[in-house]
Amino acid sequence: MKPAGTDPRILSLAAEVAKSPEQNVPVILLKLKEIINNTPLGSSELKKVKQDIYCYDLIQYCLLVLSQDSSRIQGGWSTISQLTQILSHCCVGLEPGEDGEEFYKELLPSAAENFLILGRRLQTCFINATKGEEQDKLLHFFQIVTDSLFWLLGGHIQLIQNVLQSDHFLHLLQTDNVQIGATVMTLLQNILQINRSKRTKMLLELNRRKEEEDLRLRLQLQRQRAMRLSRESRLNMLEIIHPGQVEKYNREMEEKSALIIQKHWRGYRERKNFRQQRPSLTEYKAAVTLQRAVLKFLAKCRKKKKLFASWHGLQELSDARRVELKQQVDDYVKRHTGSQMSDVASRELHAQAQERLQHYFMGRAIEERAQQHREALMAQISTNIEQLMKAPSLKEAEGKEPEQFLSRSRPVAAKAKQAHLTTLKHIQAPWWKKLGEEPGDEIDGPKDELSIDLGTLFIGGTKPP
Repeated sequence: MKPAGTDPRILSLAAEVAKSPEQNVPVILLKLKEIINNTPLGSSELKKVKQDIYCYDLIQYCLLVLSQDSSRIQGGWSTISQLTQILSHCCVGLEPGEDGEEFYKELLPSAAENFLILGRRLQTCFINATKGEEQDKLLHFFQIVTDSLFWLLGGHIQLIQNVLQSDHFLHLLQTDNVQIGATVMTLLQNILQINRSKRTKMLLELNRRKEEEDLRLRLQLQRQRAMRLSRESRLNMLEIIHPGQVEKYNREMEEKSALIIQKHWRGYRERKNFRQQRPSLTEYKAAVTLQRAVLKFLAKCRKKKKLFASWHGLQELSDARRVELKQQVDDYVKRHTGSQMSDVASRELHAQAQERLQHYFMGRAIEERAQQHREALMAQISTNIEQLMKAPSLKEAEGKEPEQFLSRSRPVAAKAKQAHLTTLKHIQAPWWKKLGEEPGDEIDGPKDELSIDLGTLFIGGTKPP
C-alpha cells in the first residue's frame, strides 16, 4: 500500500528508475543521498522520506545493484560504496509498518550479507592491485563499506549475531594484509562494544523491572498487613463491646472513616485549586503593583505641570473691574512712592533673589525625593504585608517560595541569624544553667554580638544620610 502524501522527489525518482535501462539505475539511485542529506537529521520529515523510499522499493533496487559485478556498474567501486552508505542510512530509523516481518527477517540480513561480500571483493582487489594509488582508493572504498556495515549494526543490534557467524566475516579476519586487518579489527572492536552496551542496557532494564516488582510486592504486603491489623483490632474491640452496642460501634466507625476520607479529599481538592489559581494570583499582584506605580507617576506629572504652569491672567474679570483695579494700584503707588535704586544695587538684589529662589527649589527637590523615598518604603511594606497575608503555610510551600520572604537588609539578616544561634545554644545548654528561669523570660545573649543599633536598620531603597 503506497503512503498518502508521498514526497514528490521520491515519486519522481521511482518513476525515473522504472523507465530507465538497467545500466543507468545505479547512477539514478545516487540521487537518494542528496535527498537524505537535505532533510534535517532526526526529524519526522526524514522518517517519512525513509518510509517512502522503502514503500517504492528503492531499497530493494539498491540491494540488487550491490549484488551485481562492480565492472558492469557505471562508476565502479565509487558508486557501490556510496550505495552502501545510502542503504545503511535508509534502513536505520525506518519504521516499515505492516511489512515489518519481511523487513527484519529478509531485507536486513540480506543487506548485512551483501556488505560482507563486497568487503571480500574489495579485499581481493586490494591484494591483486599493483599500483599504490589504486590500493589507496580500494582501501578507502573498503573503509566506507565497513563504516556502512557498522552504522547498520548500530541501528539494528540483532544483526550482530548474523555478522559474527558469517563465513565472509571470518575470511576477512584471516587476512594477511596489515591495513585490511587493522580496519577489520577496528570493526570487530566496535561491534563488541555495541554488543556489550546492549547487554548492559538489558541488565539495567532487568534490574529496574525487578526493583519495580519488589516495590509493588512490598506495597502489597504492607497494605495486606495494615488490613489484617485493622481487622484484628476491630475484632478485639467487638469482643470487648456488649452485643447490644455492636451496631452503634459499627455506625460510629463508619462515620469516623467517612470523615477521614472527606478530610483527605477536601485537602487534596483545596491544594489542587490553589495550584490552579496561583498563576492568576501572581498576575493580580503584578497588575496591582503596575497600577500603583502608574497612578503615582501620573500624580507626579500632574503636580509638576500644575507647579510650572504659566499665569494666564484673570480671565473672569470684566473691563470695568480691570479699570477699577488699575485705579487702585495707581493710587497706592502715588501714596507710597518707592526710593530710587541704582542699577548696581538692582542687579545685586536681583542676584540675591535668584540665589534664594534656587535654594528654595533645591530644598523642595530634596523634600520631594525624601517624600518619594517614604512613599516607596510604605508601598514596599504594604506589598510585603499583602504577600505575607496571602502566603501559603510552610507545609504547602514549594520550590523557592520561602526565599521571597527573606529580608534584603544585611543588619536584619545578621541579627536574625545571631538570635537563632543564641536560641539554639540556649536549648542545647545543660539543665543546671536554666535554673531559676521563667517561661516568659528573654534569652540573654552576648552583648557584643547582639548589640545592633536598630535605628539604623532600613528595608529597601537607600539609607538616609
